[in-house]
Amino acid sequence: MPPFAYEMHEMAHLAWAPARAVSDVARTWLEHPGNPLSYTAAGRNLAASAKIFERLTRRYEKPAFDLATTAVDGKIVPIIEQVAWERPFCRLLHFEKQFDTGDPEPRQRLLIVAPMSGHHATLLRGTVEAFLPFYDVYITDWVDARTIPLSNGRFDLDDYIDYVIAICETLSKEHEGEIVHTIGVCQPAVPLSAAIALMEARESPHVPASMTLMGGPIDTRRSPTKVNLLAQERGSAWFERHCICAVPYGYPGAGRDVYPGFLQLTGFMAMNIDRHITANLEFFDHLVSGDGDSARKHSEFYDEYCSVMDLPAEFYLQTVDTVFVKHALPKGEMKHRGAPVDLSAIHRVGLLTVEGENDDISGIGQTLAAQELCCGIPPSMKANYLQNKVGHFGVFNGSRFRNEVVPRIREFHASI
Repeated sequence: MPPFAYEMHEMAHLAWAPARAVSDVARTWLEHPGNPLSYTAAGRNLAASAKIFERLTRRYEKPAFDLATTAVDGKIVPIIEQVAWERPFCRLLHFEKQFDTGDPEPRQRLLIVAPMSGHHATLLRGTVEAFLPFYDVYITDWVDARTIPLSNGRFDLDDYIDYVIAICETLSKEHEGEIVHTIGVCQPAVPLSAAIALMEARESPHVPASMTLMGGPIDTRRSPTKVNLLAQERGSAWFERHCICAVPYGYPGAGRDVYPGFLQLTGFMAMNIDRHITANLEFFDHLVSGDGDSARKHSEFYDEYCSVMDLPAEFYLQTVDTVFVKHALPKGEMKHRGAPVDLSAIHRVGLLTVEGENDDISGIGQTLAAQELCCGIPPSMKANYLQNKVGHFGVFNGSRFRNEVVPRIREFHASI
């Protein structure tokens, strides 16, 4: 990557600051009900243009989960978000239900392992919300690498797996006798299954009852997507040369080598640029026409989608090399700190794989590959589900996820 690329990006953002300020003042003036222009087509068009400009040039901060309540058996129950476990690169968040008259019969616990792939764990807000009525929900909240001082050391794929093992053990020890289920959404499918395989290999008493792998790249040789082919073609050395840079001064993690979030976002946008242009044109029309509901839905989605985080360089490069270039897990060549990762060692943990018919990130069959690799699991404890008419995001979010995928997961949990 060009020297000082991160610094250049920061300077470009700062350079737009005066224009954003002027644009924001203009929009406020144009939208004010006391301004006659706010009632004209010209005024609404100018205000909408100013709004679009501000959104295209702003920095999107990490959103909050903001899940205050859920419905349990038809009753509204308050939720308190708490940190249940913490290490430098991850916080385990617990969405604790606050029942009025003591806890009801203990519910099953659900650990959602969020992807560490550029977006914050809040991208799974809808996933958490859908499971809250039925489970005691936890989620891994990975920390933006640019906020972590160099003194906290490195973080790679082996460390990620260690974190998952430590979290599973913590939940099992603190809630002995209660059932713990796990879900790996996209990227964590590999480290979650590896962590459980390592625990099974040493006969750990703290393995979860099940793992659900959703849209994960277990074997990217199957139905390879553009993302898979790019990684295979370029190799990890290319990504190290062109995608890794140091965090600039001004951040706690200054000097740390990272894969910047802004590069990841640029890549995601480029994959479906026509769709994003159309969405912003429609947003402009909603603003002009006063369609507040549609404009709000657009803003909520892009506030989340454009909020990105930096990844530790060593984690990113090891993941690219292990998962997308060498295909180490399906070939039986993956190792964790020198020890082999053998999915056939898993024999006490149920396995559910979930895929999306139109997934352009993890193609059909990539997650299903885990069914063959986990040959030690009895057939009665394994299942696969293909969700029709959804892309990658729809595998773990949206109406079809809530109405069709979640019931399938609950049925699977009840069957093992």
